[in-house]
Amino acid sequence: MANATVIEIEDMITVGTLAEKLMLPVTRIIGELMKNGVMATVNERIDFDTAQIIVGELGLDVELARKPEAAPAISTRVKRPDNNKGVTRPPVVAVMGHVDHGKTSLLDAIRSAQVARGEAGGITQHISAYQITHNYNGVGRAITFLDTPGHEAFAAIREHGALLTDIVIIVVAADDGVKPQTIEAIRFARKAGVRIIVAMNKMDKEGANPDRVKQQLSEQDLLVEEWGGDIVVVEVSAKTGKGVPELLDMLLLVADVEDLKAEVDLPGTGLIIEAHVEQGRGPVAHALVESGTVNRGDFIVAGGSYAKIRNLESTDGKSLEKATPSTPVVITGFKTLPEFGDEFTVVANEKLARIQVAAVATDKKSGGRTEVNSNELIRMINRNNKIEEFNIIIKADVQGSLTSVIDSLKALDTDEVAVRVVGSGIGTITENDAHLAHTTNAVIYGFNVSLPANIRQHASRDKVSVRMYKIIYELIDDVKVELTERLAPEIHETDLGRLIVRGIFNTTKNEVICGGEVTKGKLTFPALARVMRGDEKIADVEITGLKRGPAETKEVFEGEMCGMSFHSTSRVDLVEGDRIELFTRESIKRSL
Repeated sequence: MANATVIEIEDMITVGTLAEKLMLPVTRIIGELMKNGVMATVNERIDFDTAQIIVGELGLDVELARKPEAAPAISTRVKRPDNNKGVTRPPVVAVMGHVDHGKTSLLDAIRSAQVARGEAGGITQHISAYQITHNYNGVGRAITFLDTPGHEAFAAIREHGALLTDIVIIVVAADDGVKPQTIEAIRFARKAGVRIIVAMNKMDKEGANPDRVKQQLSEQDLLVEEWGGDIVVVEVSAKTGKGVPELLDMLLLVADVEDLKAEVDLPGTGLIIEAHVEQGRGPVAHALVESGTVNRGDFIVAGGSYAKIRNLESTDGKSLEKATPSTPVVITGFKTLPEFGDEFTVVANEKLARIQVAAVATDKKSGGRTEVNSNELIRMINRNNKIEEFNIIIKADVQGSLTSVIDSLKALDTDEVAVRVVGSGIGTITENDAHLAHTTNAVIYGFNVSLPANIRQHASRDKVSVRMYKIIYELIDDVKVELTERLAPEIHETDLGRLIVRGIFNTTKNEVICGGEVTKGKLTFPALARVMRGDEKIADVEITGLKRGPAETKEVFEGEMCGMSFHSTSRVDLVEGDRIELFTRESIKRSL
């Protein structure tokens, strides 16, 4: 492509605009996408890599280049700045770190609850929020805590949590040190631009090595105060409670230095941090108020859903009349389930709420909002190339978990096997799920949801597999096993020996009897073989017998003469001097 025409395009471009730049009918671009299994419209947006793939498929003498952007695009939610005109608000603190380093146990010690025992496998699998009061310098001060999952599958929830917060506590086990999710949590905290405090947990355990942990933290550019840095490290034990009061004191000291404020005399705004369906209550959202005031009876809009707040509760179930900034709340009254991560706003009345929801729905339907990226396109192309798919339906208890499960399973896809989510949703497994699984030959996975007895019977009758899990990595491992079963085995061949043909005794359509000398290795029976004449392969055959003299034998060694019979699917006209090279073929099971 030395003389190729260079065309600059944006990172995202509509199909129609790409056709104009390439001076092609838009139907040709759409047709190329459709050939690869992508149903596109003229207003559908594709990314730069996808556009390159399409240009390559069309065989055009064109080279695409990215158009320089005037300013970097912001792809993630930006944390709202504090308003200096407001009143002092409680700090919002996210507790993050590697799985099983004691994040939830530390929070248990802070609020004297026993959440970790209630979590499946002792692993946090939801984002949760609550508020405590700590006596600081003789005054009761509120602190809002977010507990985020440590398992790798919940990266989106952890980043979501980091963007909500003022301070991030990175929990590091003193006996285990800095681990992958620790490093990721540090990255999320930095990206959110929040203060970091390190809680060095499990100081009561044998093998605790605080100096090693501090060294590992310094390798992540977190230099502790005693080494000349600005990172506060508090040594704690969630088991004994040691260091917990000092940690809370430090949180409030940092909050005072940051001078956190927010206005309260405004309509409330905030973020949905979790959403699920409860029998008898309908859609239930856990939210964090970031500014203004939310009152029971208010109309709020969250993404494509709205509610007249029927119940406004604290996260420990107490009824509230209103909620001010930094307060985690539970809201009921939504018409439909809001999405994990939706921003919410209080509006004046139901008419305005309906208008805003309708606008969101229209925006989602418009072609300009639809995007196809290169990974999706490549997957579509691979699907046309007989990629093996595993159809599944996923039901989860809350939106955040559903998102995490689906993202984790999509990450398992390869160019040979892929997970295809044919259905998903929040709440109990239903008859519709069982029917869809039956018609699509899918497996139903339930994560932290129930399976009613009548649905179990329905699934059993239709031979639908329903698999229930409470721990996410066990669900992911199950899907890995299914994908592994669909991988084509690896064929491994082992050379055995070689015979030079010295005589041909009998030839029929499918059988040949010959004799010769073993010039390399060892001949064994049974075995497969290639018949070679010079550098040309004449046939692939199956050895059916070996003879040393008149006696049948199972093996013949180098330097010996022997007789041989073999079977082939077509006639082989063997001549003296041909080589018969024996080998075994083994099918080896592969793994992801």
